[in-house]
Amino acid sequence: MELSESVQRGLQSLANQSFFDQSSFQVLIDVSFRSVLSSHADPGVLDQPKLKPIDQILLKQSHYALTTFILEAVKHNADQSTISSCLEDLTFGPERIETFYSTYQVHFKAMSFLWFCCSIGKRPPQIHDVSWRLNHQLKNEQVDKVNEPFYLISLNTKNEGSSEDINFTCTVEQLQDLVGKLKDAAKIVEKASQM
Repeated sequence: MELSESVQRGLQSLANQSFFDQSSFQVLIDVSFRSVLSSHADPGVLDQPKLKPIDQILLKQSHYALTTFILEAVKHNADQSTISSCLEDLTFGPERIETFYSTYQVHFKAMSFLWFCCSIGKRPPQIHDVSWRLNHQLKNEQVDKVNEPFYLISLNTKNEGSSEDINFTCTVEQLQDLVGKLKDAAKIVEKASQM
């Protein structure tokens, strides 16, 4: 499973016992599984007595990271060794890995069914238009002088009558990589249509 840097940082914070003791760790795991399985968003999901002493930004980052990890694990149908390996790489101790995995097993069937139901009959959105803009980043929070170009890309997609814009940024190298992959995909589709 590939996890973004923000998810990795959130999980590493969760692994740190100075931020989350064992009882708050267990509460956050339970809350995160409930969030994934809930049919509606609950704005008070993190309003638990054991989670009150934890910095709210850290708590939200860890909740986001944990729910993302849960969804990725279900998506990849991850087994115990895969989950253990990922969490060990993120500095989780054996007790926390066992706590997570036992809760994961309890909820796995419900989450798999939910994932299956969400994917039936769904078509991926179709791209109808692309717009882009070149920007130049002069500095950021960590470094005073970055002096780096980057692209803002906007994909206009349509799915079952509704329109949605997908926006992202990328560096020149990332954009070149994306263009190369799209060209490869186009060649494969062209070859498949000629058969």
